[in-house]
Amino acid sequence: MTQKLLILLTIGISLCITACSQDDDTLIIYSGRSESLVGPIIEQFSQSTGISVSVKYAKTGSLAATLLEEGNKTPADIFFAQDPGGLGAVGLMLSELPSEVLSKVSDWAKSPEGKWIGLSGRARTVIYNTTVLDETDLPDDLMGFTDPKWNEQIGWPPTNGSFQTMVTGMRSLWGEDKTRSWLEGIKKNNPKQYPKNTPTVLAASKGEINVGFVNHYYLYRFLAEEGDSFAAKNYHPRGGGPGALVMVAGAGILKTSENIETARKFLEFMLSPVAQQYFVSQTFEYPVVEGIKTQHGLTPLNNINLPNISVGDLRDLQGTQKLLRGLGIIS
Repeated sequence: MTQKLLILLTIGISLCITACSQDDDTLIIYSGRSESLVGPIIEQFSQSTGISVSVKYAKTGSLAATLLEEGNKTPADIFFAQDPGGLGAVGLMLSELPSEVLSKVSDWAKSPEGKWIGLSGRARTVIYNTTVLDETDLPDDLMGFTDPKWNEQIGWPPTNGSFQTMVTGMRSLWGEDKTRSWLEGIKKNNPKQYPKNTPTVLAASKGEINVGFVNHYYLYRFLAEEGDSFAAKNYHPRGGGPGALVMVAGAGILKTSENIETARKFLEFMLSPVAQQYFVSQTFEYPVVEGIKTQHGLTPLNNINLPNISVGDLRDLQGTQKLLRGLGIIS
């Protein structure tokens, strides 16, 4: 073997070792939240800590299925989910979080078993077109929208993770039979189906639909761009129930992670004033840490008739998807 070849092999081995070392130190996040929403704050974490981060973006349900399929061989360190349903689906794969992390989060925003924490809060709302409707025209709770008078006026995104979490909460609050009845009633009213919240909110403003079932913060993004000319508002059902749920986007650490300490640092950063203020000011969500002021114009949580339900009751995503498939609402 020539000296030149030996030198090339040595360089190659050295590069491989360096690359492998860098890969081992990289924090791998599976994110069910979109890059446009959380990419900037994840990048800020990386820049402020010097920790390399690799993010796989997809829908929360798809990532939960991927994690279950990968099992103990998953490369993921963190699962950052859009909703408790996704986190609950992989609960057995998550490690118990240290008390110093759990203690930073309000009780309403964390797993009862200490397996995951909420990083931001989002309220379910009914978006309505202000050109044709006043808030007084809207029923006290979601069951009122099964009335035939709402035929061809409703929009919904049934494949969306947050919508499915709302239905999971509905099953917990109302029971299976009443939830099935609600879904069948809405289906009879010929709702327009949208892939996610944003087009549902936009459709309400344009009068394509008069009401839609969405998360609260999408409206505020449009208001920030278009101001009061945007012809839609949020309605938090005065009678409470599943239409007034407050949910969390949250994260947990995989048991198989070899970067436990780095993953913990990520969660602590996301609970820091910097990150919590980001969620409040940039994504218009609710903070999960005490002492952070909400965005001006955001309905205070104590002004919403919140249902008596724990985030732990929102975990049965698979049961909800089975129900929706059985009714032909999703495929």
